[in-house]
Amino acid sequence: MIRTFLTCVPFISLMLGCGKPRPVQLNAAPVPAGEVVNEPVPASTADTVGFKTYLALGDSYTIGQSVQENRRLPVQVAEQLSGLWVKVAAPEIIAQSGWTTSDLLNRLKNEPPRFSNYNIVTLLIGVNNQYQGRSQEEYRREFTDLVTKAIEYAGNTSNRVFVLSIPDWSVTPFAGNRDRNLISKQIDSFNVINKEISLQKKVHYTDVTELSRLAASDASLIADDGLHPSAEQYRLWANRLVPTIRVIFY
Repeated sequence: MIRTFLTCVPFISLMLGCGKPRPVQLNAAPVPAGEVVNEPVPASTADTVGFKTYLALGDSYTIGQSVQENRRLPVQVAEQLSGLWVKVAAPEIIAQSGWTTSDLLNRLKNEPPRFSNYNIVTLLIGVNNQYQGRSQEEYRREFTDLVTKAIEYAGNTSNRVFVLSIPDWSVTPFAGNRDRNLISKQIDSFNVINKEISLQKKVHYTDVTELSRLAASDASLIADDGLHPSAEQYRLWANRLVPTIRVIFY
């Protein structure tokens, strides 16, 4: 099975404006585990048999809140790559719903990834910083630290690191009673920061925000909880990310 670090909670710790953050309860039903598309390769043999190792870092968008395990973004990415003759071991996922950049940094400090040299490292984090009203200065500092760590996990090779932009949850039903325009502008401002840092660090950057906004007119792109992306939306993200990953192996 894919190695994951998560607590089975049906909410994402999001907050706008001032005041004490409150958890948002979605009351989503438990999601069936499903079957992993790619048979996991034992860690001790993954490199020797020619499989690429893949580390996925993030929050609910990486762990795939409210979708089946075999439809999570990292799993779909690995599946698509394998279909393009890039054999990828089952992704190691370090992500949890509600995590901010601080939470991810603390997790990596206390329990580092299994390996020190991954062929592929993806990073998608920041929506909870925006929602909780955390400062952009903090995000800039901590996101820089996370990209630096991601490069280290990729064998100090920036070309193996792939940052994804923060999706725009303002288009979801969950945001119905909130200021959608403000949310969208704040997401854009956080994405200016993560793109700038990605360019500075010379890692790959993939914009999925644009794709997430298609959900405004397409309900099939939103999960049953009314907040998170559906498996179909993750497929669109994977379609955009995979060609960028594949080119580094050919």
